[in-house]
Amino acid sequence: MRWYELTLIFPLEEDLQKIGREQVLSDLSKCGAEVEKTDEVGDRDLAYEIKRKRRGKYVLLSIKVEPDQITTLDRLFKLNANLLRYFFIVTPAPAGSGS
Repeated sequence: MRWYELTLIFPLEEDLQKIGREQVLSDLSKCGAEVEKTDEVGDRDLAYEIKRKRRGKYVLLSIKVEPDQITTLDRLFKLNANLLRYFFIVTPAPAGSGS
């Protein structure tokens, strides 16, 4: 398994955020990903308009998942209408993770 930082951008509307977040966590568990840490970055301006939105709620997840599952997650995240943007960054194992 490999460590990734997953950056998620949700709409500001609470109901859309909640639905989008539940779907992301469900998709991660389907693919066998382990969520190590969650950081709420907060509301920020977007660099450009996405789905008619100028601001979004940023969330960072530190996850551990098999590299071959990233393409599956990518496909599932594209189907999530309540997720404005996402991206994966390969990272070293967090300190104290035992890996």
